[in-house]
Amino acid sequence: MRIIKLDEASRQNILADLLKRDPNNYDTYADTVEKIVETVKRDRDEAVFAYTKEFDRADINASNVRVTDEEMKEAMKEVDPKLLEVMKKSMKNIRQFHEKQRQYSWFDSKADGTILGQKVTPLESVGVYVPGGKAAYPSSVLMNIIPAEVAGVGRIAMVTPPGKDGKVDPVTLTAAHLAGVTEVYRVGGAQAVAALAFGTESIPRVSKIVGPGNIFVALAKKAVYGHVSIDSIAGPSEILVLADESANPRFVAADLLSQAEHDELASAILVTTSMELAEKVSKEAENFTKELSRAEIIRKSLDHYGYILVADTMKEAIATVNEIAPEHLEIVTRNPFEDMTKIHNAGAIFIGEYSSEPLGDYFAGPNHVLPTNGTAKFFSALSVDDYVKKSSIIYYSREALEEVHKDIEAFAEAEHLTAHANSVKVRFEGQES
Repeated sequence: MRIIKLDEASRQNILADLLKRDPNNYDTYADTVEKIVETVKRDRDEAVFAYTKEFDRADINASNVRVTDEEMKEAMKEVDPKLLEVMKKSMKNIRQFHEKQRQYSWFDSKADGTILGQKVTPLESVGVYVPGGKAAYPSSVLMNIIPAEVAGVGRIAMVTPPGKDGKVDPVTLTAAHLAGVTEVYRVGGAQAVAALAFGTESIPRVSKIVGPGNIFVALAKKAVYGHVSIDSIAGPSEILVLADESANPRFVAADLLSQAEHDELASAILVTTSMELAEKVSKEAENFTKELSRAEIIRKSLDHYGYILVADTMKEAIATVNEIAPEHLEIVTRNPFEDMTKIHNAGAIFIGEYSSEPLGDYFAGPNHVLPTNGTAKFFSALSVDDYVKKSSIIYYSREALEEVHKDIEAFAEAEHLTAHANSVKVRFEGQES
């Protein structure tokens, strides 16, 4: 991995490089995605089945697009019992964590005749996109469906690309069934997102679409936003490790590569105050790469978006972390909890040398759907909050309104909205001023 002495120029250059990975920059795909979305909106089932045949080489029609309960049960029989037990343990942790995020309606009643409050209502329906193809991602299934189930969403529809034989990976189906999915459709890509957003004869529309996918899925979610809600437009994965001389270079290198193996656009960055650690981590990363199965992807990721940044002080290092706003942040320093309090921008924060990033991906419980590409400056991890909506409650008695009606009228008239003022004034016509 390349080692760079951190200064303002190098920091700005790195930030510019990282922003090139933003899905919003891939305009070359936008026209293709827009065409798919518009065609599905117009032709509905016909378009969905045609695109599935074109892109996934699978024959899907109205009679088989939805996965049956029998297929779900058969899928569970195909899953390794040991993996099934691990998934159940993971589910328990995920559910317990997200149950603590539940919000409840509240009302504040006062003696002056006013009642103010907030009504929390689960979304009626949610569509969960789960990547398919060459790999299965049961962890993604659990992380997207369980918070929706905890929130009380009535209908949870999952879409995922089928194989050429039209089947869905049994591990993916098992995870969905265990997590509480309502229905599963064997459709992927931009056509699946469009089907969820607008509805077809076979796939009813939903209120919100969540879940990761490739660039076509990300741009499709962007295209349908406004017709439905979405969680975010996710970019490539990233990890940043903040470390000082006390860190174990072998652990740090292993953790950096855990994200570099995702794809060639993934980013792995070490920010440290120790040049000695930097050099050791670089060597360890090279040695690990030779042994790992996705070595070619890792090398390309590190060549393009892998950095070891050496700062003069921990203050400068932490400022750089906040500027990058990483998806995953590991803090491996002498005082990690103290340093954690100075972090303002990060999707998930892993503290100490035994809290490696895959712990969050698979098992600990907090959600692994996180903001990428610097959006941790204003976005949060997927949570129960993403599956509910909030309505304000306002009640005033006649007496309560009478106390303040002239104030309201004055405010409205100051904005030249006389109908607003009149709406209050008519309730007290004939009264002495």
